[in-house]
Amino acid sequence: MTRPVHACPLVSRKAPPLSGKVHVPGDKSISHRALMLSALAVGESFVEGLLEGEDVLATAEAMRSMGADIRKDEKGCWHIHGVGVGSLLQPQKALDMGNSGTSTRLLMGVVASHPITATFIGDASLSKRPMGRISTPLSLMGARFSAAEGNRLPMTVTGLYPAIPIEYRLPVASAQVKSAILLAGLNTPGITRVIEPVPTRDHSERMLKGYGANLSVEENDGVRIISIHGEAELKPQHIIVPGDPSSAAFLVVAGLIVPGSDLIVENVGLNPTRSGLYTMLKAMGGQIEYLNPREVGGEPVADLSVKYSHLKAIDVPPSIVPSMIDEFPILFIAAAMAEGKSTLQGLAELRVKESDRIAVMAEGLKALDVSLEEKEDGLIIEGSAGEGLGQKGKMVSIAAHLDHRIAMSFAVAGLVSEGGVTIDDRRPIMTSFPVFGQLFKELGAEFEMGLVK
Repeated sequence: MTRPVHACPLVSRKAPPLSGKVHVPGDKSISHRALMLSALAVGESFVEGLLEGEDVLATAEAMRSMGADIRKDEKGCWHIHGVGVGSLLQPQKALDMGNSGTSTRLLMGVVASHPITATFIGDASLSKRPMGRISTPLSLMGARFSAAEGNRLPMTVTGLYPAIPIEYRLPVASAQVKSAILLAGLNTPGITRVIEPVPTRDHSERMLKGYGANLSVEENDGVRIISIHGEAELKPQHIIVPGDPSSAAFLVVAGLIVPGSDLIVENVGLNPTRSGLYTMLKAMGGQIEYLNPREVGGEPVADLSVKYSHLKAIDVPPSIVPSMIDEFPILFIAAAMAEGKSTLQGLAELRVKESDRIAVMAEGLKALDVSLEEKEDGLIIEGSAGEGLGQKGKMVSIAAHLDHRIAMSFAVAGLVSEGGVTIDDRRPIMTSFPVFGQLFKELGAEFEMGLVK
């Protein structure tokens, strides 16, 4: 007998001014990489501030399955005893990656140059996401792939050792593809190169260098050439994970659009390859000030002072898109509250995220009476000039399509709605931002949680 599937809705209503100081959880991208590289180092690494959402915990479990000893002490510090590059063990069961596209794609790179076979599985959302852009370059290195129709999960990867070093020019800007190739290059004799026409987030490069990999980055007419020498011996590290700028984005936009708000979001990573959203919000007239700028674990960090602002429409330049690709759903909400018409295009990548984020965001915004035009690669949004979204007394229902960023973006929209917003299922939020609701409660906005069939 099949068990009934339960959804866990979240209801968001018009909020009073948000105020206070909150500490954003650890960066998810850095958390994933810290676990992987620590597991590939020889010796014991320590990681503080690890994001303990389901995505990152799936990475930890996958690395355990391949031989690493990973545990958390009573003070919250994670201890990882690595097995060394080239010494991963054959996993005895499928690696369940849940909803995490990042860890799936990066771990395929790790497996690709080891003499092991691993089967990757995931939830319904992850199983819809194409993996061809990863399997193509890794196949050139000698790995073999067996996948469901459309290069989707379940996917079995059989690594090759010694793998074949390649020089690969990225056809689309993708930090995940770049990182997968570099991770495969760790155990590949010779030099593996990735040519990156458009810069993407550089956490992998920074962290690989920090763990002792022989990696160099050259720039030639705006094109980045990243070279890694294989058969590396990584050294254990003590990593302090900075706060996740993608998670902070929801708090920051809420502070800008909820009238009267004045708040501080602490410990936000401001790596220039990740901070495009904040550049755009400032350009829209957002009052965002960087307090106590500092460096944590090799990454620039600051506390963000955020005050309610009368936002103006903006046209996003294509050059900044890679540095904020994950933040466009919440930027769409900011644009819906701005004065004037915002053009947000060059975003075709959003069609193949956890959901078709362009279509899903357009559908939800229209339900909130936002005037917009959907394009193949983005949205053109006519803002409300600060007026509340939707109609008084009319609760708007949003289908998040198992996409955490969609769910969180419309939860923020509900804070400036006239009739409230119900998101069909809040469970995907736990994959990336488990304290999302708690932090908003600390600032004065409380979401209503329900459990229905």
